[in-house]
Amino acid sequence: MKPKIDKTSFGSITIDGEKFDHDIVIGLDGAVRKRRKKLSKHIYGTSHIISLDEAKDIYEKGAGLLIIGAGQYNQVSLSKEAETYFKKKKCELKLVATPDACEGWNTNKVKKTIGLFHVTC
Repeated sequence: MKPKIDKTSFGSITIDGEKFDHDIVIGLDGAVRKRRKKLSKHIYGTSHIISLDEAKDIYEKGAGLLIIGAGQYNQVSLSKEAETYFKKKKCELKLVATPDACEGWNTNKVKKTIGLFHVTC
C-alpha cells in the first residue's frame, strides 16, 4: 500500500505520521528508506545532481513513474546519464519542488510509482 505524505518542511518529511530528518526514497512496495546520496556526492561533490549510480539504486524493475521532490527550493537535478537511464527503462520523470512532489505523490493514481524526496534546499 502506498504511504501518505502528511507534510514537509525545510529539513523534514512526515509520512504516515513518522517524521524523517533526511532525504528518502519510497519503493514500489511503499517501503521508505534513506536516500543513498553519497552515490552522487562522490561524483559531483553535491547531492543536488543525481548520478547514474544513484539512478540505478533508486529504480525498481517495472516502475513506470519516478516522482522527484527536488528540494524545498527546487535545487536537485538529474545528470544526463541518469535521465537517459530512466528513459531507457521507460520510467517517466516528474521533477518538481518537494512540496509539489508530495502533493503529486498523494494524488497519483499510477500504481507503479517510486519516489525520491530531498528535504532541504
